[in-house]
Amino acid sequence: MVKTLPKVDVVTVGVGWSGGIIAAECAKAGLKVVGLERGQKRGTSDYQQIHDEYRYAIRYDLMQDLSRETITFRNNRKMKALPMRQLGSFLLGEGLGGSGTHWNGQTFRFLPYDFQIKTMTEKKYGKNKLGAEYLIQDWGLTYEELEPYFDTFEKTTGISGDGKNKHGGKRSNPYPTPAMKTTPLLKKFEKASGKLGYSPYMMPSANLSEPYKNPDGEQINACQYCGFCERFGCEYGAKTSPEITVVPTATKTGNFEPRFHANVVEVVKKGNKVSGVKYLDTISGEEFIQPADVVVLTSYVMNNAKLLMVSNIGEMYDPTTGKGTLGRNYCYQILPGASGFFDEQYNTFMGAGALGMCFDDLNGDNFDHSDLKFIHGANVALTQTGTRPIGTNPILPDTPTWGAEFKKQSIENYTRSLGVGGQGASIPHKENYLSLDNVYKDSYGVPLLQMTYNFTDQDRALHKHISKKCGDILKEMGAKTVVVNSEIDQYNIVPYQSTHNTGGTVMSLTPEEGVVNNYLQHWDADNLFVVGAGNFSNNSGYNPTGTVGALAYRCAEGIIKYSKKGGSLV
Repeated sequence: MVKTLPKVDVVTVGVGWSGGIIAAECAKAGLKVVGLERGQKRGTSDYQQIHDEYRYAIRYDLMQDLSRETITFRNNRKMKALPMRQLGSFLLGEGLGGSGTHWNGQTFRFLPYDFQIKTMTEKKYGKNKLGAEYLIQDWGLTYEELEPYFDTFEKTTGISGDGKNKHGGKRSNPYPTPAMKTTPLLKKFEKASGKLGYSPYMMPSANLSEPYKNPDGEQINACQYCGFCERFGCEYGAKTSPEITVVPTATKTGNFEPRFHANVVEVVKKGNKVSGVKYLDTISGEEFIQPADVVVLTSYVMNNAKLLMVSNIGEMYDPTTGKGTLGRNYCYQILPGASGFFDEQYNTFMGAGALGMCFDDLNGDNFDHSDLKFIHGANVALTQTGTRPIGTNPILPDTPTWGAEFKKQSIENYTRSLGVGGQGASIPHKENYLSLDNVYKDSYGVPLLQMTYNFTDQDRALHKHISKKCGDILKEMGAKTVVVNSEIDQYNIVPYQSTHNTGGTVMSLTPEEGVVNNYLQHWDADNLFVVGAGNFSNNSGYNPTGTVGALAYRCAEGIIKYSKKGGSLV
């Protein structure tokens, strides 16, 4: 029997960065907030002295439990979609903090070009540079409008940076803390890339260069450069994450209640509004209805889209007719790059998740695309994230992947190989989308989300162009052997690539173009908000977290306005 609980002002589905920001801001404004998190409660004290690569980096202890819920995947509509039985291409977080617990901490602002990509591309190159099958659209929000919220997120998280990116949008304030250490490796990249005409700068980092107290009074510590960031929680409290910032801020107000092991299976809709959510306690099996004046979906890209789909809220995208917006514009990222093998050894095993030097001369529209078969580009970087022994086995091409020669080269190259790579932008294509699977269900009886995705000609051309540039940098750095990444063909969901999934619940200026408006308020239900990278209509050449954080702060502002007056915010 389903138990109906007392009504609250706001309920969030997920307690990561988005859910934590919404909870903190709304609770500070006096609203009663419940945060439903399907994973467990945890904090930095849970990670004391746990540098267990096998447990966390190989067996994914912090990630989503795929025995309960997963996705199905196919490259195209002619293929049969099959369930993803273990994590591969991307790693979905679970538990307090979500993916904000196991992220690397690289914190960028998307470029002004990203937000007005259709208008700016057509103005410079004319219409249909790529073809009508690419679903390029402006976001319905400019960089200038979002800049104050970027500033707020960076102050909350204490981001360390040097502010020297000449291609970035204008900033109202410098970074809260100085850039991280410029190591000998990064200086080597800086010199080589500068000599080739690029403009390197230190990567903005949520692994802080010094202790910092944020405007809400939360303490963030200084990075120890231990190299255990990505896929790990930080036992020092030095990698900014939701559980040491926005969640404590929300809790201190007395207006926020997080509930764990609470898996939401439906958003309850009544007419043109929603009345709350239905969830299951995954320990006891009990079912509950949590009524709320405002429902905010703050889980990962895929779960946000899935909940709207199973709740029949919005029109599903149909790739045959082009109608509908829910599930459309799914984007990923591509990873162009090259590896360099050197004679001298480097201290590669030390580092931090966002310790890096990078440049944007090949990102956005910062270079001429007139004679190229792609738009956008990539942020190109050398990062010193800390190479771990199980997952790092650098070998030359044509080397066996086991045996004596493999072992010899792995040991020899462990401290003698470097990678220069780019995070390649992803442009939406009409055949790349999210939908519901009509065969497979999760352990709660809810249909699985189905992903239909493949690389496009745009991806292949961008990858080839940027990879060559990365190889040129390594040659300039003095590598004795440079191996440029092989050209990409079909997308393979098995090997890890990036957890930078976007789209499916895009924002827009009109209901015909997207799922939510630019306050992330659902077009079909004004008391429903959907927050996350799913709101992006294209993916940039950057990590998405900084932009997600900025959007969450703008959304929180909208929710507080809505709580007073109601109605559409645009």
